[in-house]
Amino acid sequence: MGLALLFGLFFLGLIAGMPVAFALGLATVGGFLYEGLPLFIAFQRILSGISVFSLLAIPFFIFAGELMMQGGIAARLVRLAASAVGFMRGGLGVVNVASSMLFGGISGSAVADTSALGSILVPVMKEKGYDADYAVNVTVTSSVAGVVIPPSHNMILYAVAAGGVSVSNLFIAGILPGILMCLILGVVAWAIAVRRGYPGEPFPGFRALGISFLVAIPGLLTAVIIVGGVLSGVMTVTESGAFGAIWAILVTALVYRELTWDKFVLAVVAAVRTTALVMILVATASAFAYLLALYRVPDLLATSVTMISDNPIIILLLLNVTLLVLGMIMDMAALILICTPIFLPVVTDLGMDPLQFGVILMMNLGLGLCTPPVGACLFVGCVVGGIRIDQAVRTILPFYAAIIVALMLVTYVPFFSMYLPSLFD
Repeated sequence: MGLALLFGLFFLGLIAGMPVAFALGLATVGGFLYEGLPLFIAFQRILSGISVFSLLAIPFFIFAGELMMQGGIAARLVRLAASAVGFMRGGLGVVNVASSMLFGGISGSAVADTSALGSILVPVMKEKGYDADYAVNVTVTSSVAGVVIPPSHNMILYAVAAGGVSVSNLFIAGILPGILMCLILGVVAWAIAVRRGYPGEPFPGFRALGISFLVAIPGLLTAVIIVGGVLSGVMTVTESGAFGAIWAILVTALVYRELTWDKFVLAVVAAVRTTALVMILVATASAFAYLLALYRVPDLLATSVTMISDNPIIILLLLNVTLLVLGMIMDMAALILICTPIFLPVVTDLGMDPLQFGVILMMNLGLGLCTPPVGACLFVGCVVGGIRIDQAVRTILPFYAAIIVALMLVTYVPFFSMYLPSLFD
């Protein structure tokens, strides 16, 4: 009865239009009152949920991403990608995917990726004769790279929720899966472009390619500094995030000279708003997870899954389907904090490493950002492209299929997520 009340209040809050964080808080308070537990324990769990040092890295990563979006780094990465792969038939679609891989690996945010690159590439693609739905679909789905390729603040949330998982190893684990996913998306984007007869761009020459690379180096170094600082042991995740934000200010203000005071204020406001939303979610989800543990939800789920099948292949498929459905209807950060303590014990019992599951979770929930009814990236992409959501969804299925193929490979072939971390052990 207590468990039914907990989830009933949570979904009632969502149906009533509450923000996810408040719905979690409502359900938690209701659960504590029903069980007769002192409410001060709930508030202790809320405070302890955000009293984690590694969470300090999140505002720095978010701020660095906003600075790069406002300060011209995205435009230079697009120019580099266009010089490298724009000559292919339908090359701007492949450029879009390559740009997402580069920018996503710096900003760590799928929504920032969609907004920044979409505002640059979608109008250009439409001007060159590409259909609006194609331009939007490529931009939206390739943005998932932002949550898989490091640095990603969502991976930090997973590391905190999983307890004891190394953030640096998690960052490394996401590199190959992110590249794999972008490669498959690139092939799909190219194939659709060829079928629709989209034009290619003339190759600008190796000199132009070299110049584009040199100009993009300061922006690319942001990811090198953040990830390299963590992997080398020189900096903690939090310190690397802070240094990355400082570097982003220096590059955008002094090197590219595009970060005006107004743009800086916009970046600060957006970063503060996003950080506040994330931290409130972390706080309330921590108390919610306490009740999930009290009701032994992970054990109940493991028992239910094994009753359906004891075949690891089937179990992992069911978990993927469940995560995909949840990702379609709920916010990513909330799902990471709720689903990790529920599903992680199930997959570890199957022998899966928490690092591999972390990457699988990112890919599943990242796809949820591109799907209706609550896909933030899909909404942003459609606004930028000036089309309705139903127009985009009508032709987006091949791109969904590309991400799902990559997801299945990462799920059933541990090599993709575990090979690079094994080199650093």
